[in-house]
Amino acid sequence: QGVYFVSMPTTASHDGIVSPMASIKNPNTSISATAHSPIAVIADSEILAQSPFRLLAAGCADLIANFTAIKDWELAHRLKNESFSESAAALSIMSAHLITDNIANIKPNLEPSARIVMKSLFSGGMAISIAGSSRPASGSEHLFSHALDKILDKPALHGEQCGIGTIMMMYLHGGDWKAIRDALKAVQAPTTAKELNIAEEDIIEALMMAHEIRPERYTILGDNGISKEAAYELAYKTEVI
Repeated sequence: QGVYFVSMPTTASHDGIVSPMASIKNPNTSISATAHSPIAVIADSEILAQSPFRLLAAGCADLIANFTAIKDWELAHRLKNESFSESAAALSIMSAHLITDNIANIKPNLEPSARIVMKSLFSGGMAISIAGSSRPASGSEHLFSHALDKILDKPALHGEQCGIGTIMMMYLHGGDWKAIRDALKAVQAPTTAKELNIAEEDIIEALMMAHEIRPERYTILGDNGISKEAAYELAYKTEVI
């Protein structure tokens, strides 16, 4: 509608707080529609610190997901000649490192912890604005989360699902998935299906259908996705199930 808005988050649970993209979901798919970035963000770090720590941990997990999102974006650039912004990618990775480099300082009910996470979410949102798409913060790990949203009657928090997706997708990329897992554990974010209260079968189904969620977005999952056997092996080797 071309209407400006001011974003006033009371919890730092995901990077949509400052994103210029709107995630529009229907029963069959999920799309990112271009919207307006907020003209200002008013985030009271004292209020953010008082919100349930689970929400702050989910925000950390959503930022850690940037690591695999950028790997997917680089892959699409190389294999599909998709446009790529080095500055947006660098800002996205910096936002993720703000979390992993300060992991010991992110604790419940601490204003400086909330400040770190909010600053990271803010810079992550700026990366999306620079790229003109959600690519810097949304890759195969987000497709996995969106697939879970479709499957489950009551999905877990967005960031929590993306965090677990990041563990598995980093494994597929041949990266240090254990470092991702350990970072999530350090901020008390879930790293297993059991901790998410999600059945193993739903994890496998989500892995198999993730590539169908946004077929125009090329990721490590490829155009055809992964088989049931490969999905089980992936979830088992990364200790998600």
